[in-house]
Amino acid sequence: MFDLLIRNARLIDGTGTAARSADLGVMDGRIAEIGTLSEPARRIIDADGQVLAPGFVDIHTHYDAQVFWDPTIGPSCYHGVTTVLAGNCGFSIAPLSKDAAPYLLRMLARVEGMPEASLRAGVPWNWESFAEYLSCLEGRVGVNMGFMCGHSALRRVAMGERALHAHATDDELNAMRSLLAASLREGAMGFSSTVSPTHNDAEGNPVPSRHASREELIALAGVCRDHPGTIVEFLPGISKFTEEQMQLMTDLSLAAQRSLNWNTLSANVGQEALLEYQLSATDFARKAGAEVIALAMSSSPSTRLNFYSGFLLDSLPGWAALFKLPLDERIEALRDPQRRRALAESADPKKSDFTRAVADWAKYVVCDSGNKELEGQRIGDIAQRENKSPLDVMFDIAVADDLRTVFMMPPRPDSDALWNLRSTLWSDERTVLGATDAGAHLDMIDAFTGTTYLLAAVRNHNVMSLESAVQKLTQAPANLMGLRDRGVIMKGFRADLVIFDPAAIKPTPTVIRHDLPGDEMRLFSEAEGIAHVIVNGTSIVEHGTHTGALPGHVLHSGTDTKTRSLPMHRPN
Repeated sequence: MFDLLIRNARLIDGTGTAARSADLGVMDGRIAEIGTLSEPARRIIDADGQVLAPGFVDIHTHYDAQVFWDPTIGPSCYHGVTTVLAGNCGFSIAPLSKDAAPYLLRMLARVEGMPEASLRAGVPWNWESFAEYLSCLEGRVGVNMGFMCGHSALRRVAMGERALHAHATDDELNAMRSLLAASLREGAMGFSSTVSPTHNDAEGNPVPSRHASREELIALAGVCRDHPGTIVEFLPGISKFTEEQMQLMTDLSLAAQRSLNWNTLSANVGQEALLEYQLSATDFARKAGAEVIALAMSSSPSTRLNFYSGFLLDSLPGWAALFKLPLDERIEALRDPQRRRALAESADPKKSDFTRAVADWAKYVVCDSGNKELEGQRIGDIAQRENKSPLDVMFDIAVADDLRTVFMMPPRPDSDALWNLRSTLWSDERTVLGATDAGAHLDMIDAFTGTTYLLAAVRNHNVMSLESAVQKLTQAPANLMGLRDRGVIMKGFRADLVIFDPAAIKPTPTVIRHDLPGDEMRLFSEAEGIAHVIVNGTSIVEHGTHTGALPGHVLHSGTDTKTRSLPMHRPN
C-alpha cells in the first residue's frame, strides 16, 4: 500500500524532457512507483491533469535566523520551494561564541535587513559549534534546509574584534581553517564569503570578510577540498569584473576543487555587453579547469527603502555616518536643514550610476506609512503639490513616522526587449536561477516570488518551455549543490513534489505584514495556482494553506550531498 498516490498528473520530471501523463506512488517519504498505478493508498490526490513537478530548490537564501520563529519557511514554501540553502554571503550564525553573538546579531540586522528586535526575541543564540546549531533544528523544519559556513562568522569567532579591521595572523588563519573543517565535518554545505562594498555591519563598517587577504580567502576555500559534497559561494560585489576578480574566483574554485557560484546577475536592457562580460567569468574559469557559475534572478523584484534600517541608503556617498547614529539622533539630524542640504549634495545623481539609480527621489512611491493617506502617492507629485524638493518631502514623511515609512522604487517597465533578454539570460548554461535572498531584506525586496514569477512568465511571455523552466528550478540548482536523491522525479528519490496549474500559477501582490517577533514588519506574497506542496512525502501546503506539518530534513554535506569534482567542463 502506498502512503500517497497521485493520479492523473501531467508529469514534468525536472530533467527537461517532455511532459507525460502518469500516476506516482509514495512510500516512506520516497517515490516508489511511476506509471499507471492501481494499488491502494492511505491518501489519494487527483491531480486532474495539473503539472506534477519536483519541489523547487532555492540555492541562495538567508533563513538561518527566521527558521527559529517560522519553521514553515514562509513565504518560500507557498511558492513551491521544498529545499533551501542558507548561510550565504558569509553570513551564517554558526559557528558562534558568546563574544561573537552580539556582534553577529547586529551585523545581520544591518546587512541582511533582519529586524534587530526579531533577532533578539526569536533566536536563542545558545550554540557554539555547527553541529549544535543544526541539532537545534532537527525535526523542526518545514522544508529541507542546508547551511553554508560563513566567513564573517568564522572570522569573528576566531579573531575576536581584530576580525573587524585586520588581516589574520598565521595562528588566526589556522584557527579559522580548523573551525571551518569542523563545521564541514558536522554538516555545513560549504564555504561562503563576500567582498561586496554594500556589505557593512551595524556600525557602518565593512563586515569581517571584507578585511580578509586574497591568501586567506583561498586558504579557507581550500578546506572544502578535503570534505565531500561541499561547494563555495562568493560575492565579488562590483558591477563589472576586473580580470583580477575573475582570477580570484577561478583560484577559489581550484583551491576547493569545487564549483563556485557568485551572486547576482539581473537582466537590464542596454547592458547586454556588460552581462556577457560578467558571464565570461565562467569561460575564463573553465579554461583553467575551474567552475564559476552566476546566480541569476528569476524575477524583477520591487525595491523598498526606509530610513530606519538604512540598507542601500547607507551606501550613498556621505550617508553612512547618518545610519551609525542612534534612532533618536538620526531623526534629529534629518530635521536639521543644514544636514539635509549636505546629504542632498552628497547624493548628487551625477556622481555614479549607483547614485543615479538610488537618488532619483521623485520616482519613489509611499508604500507603507503611519499616514495612510500618503500610501500609493508618488514623491514627485507630493513635492510639486507642497512646493518642496522630493528629498525634503521624503525626509518630512520619514521623520513624522519615526523613520518607519517604506518607500518603493517602481519596478522597471516590461518590454519585449527585456523579456527577450531575460529569456537569453535564464537559458544560458553559465547561469543557475536562484538569487532570491529569501529570509533577508525583509523590508526591502520580494524576490522570494522567483519560482512562481518564472512559471507565470513562461505562460505569459514564452521565455522558455515549461519543461525547461521546471528544470531550471529543480535539477539545475540541485546539481549545483550536489544534492542526492532530489531535484528530479525518479523512482527511489525523495518525494519532494509540487502540483500546480500552469494556466493559473503566479505570485499574489506583495503586502506588508507585521508578524515578526517584536511586532516587526516583513514583505510577504502567497501564490495562486499551486494545489499541493509535498516534502519527503508529507503535504505542507494545500491550496494556499499550510497544513502545520514540519517534515523537512536538515541537510548534511557528504550525507545528503555528493562531491562534484573539477573539472566539470573540459578546458579548451
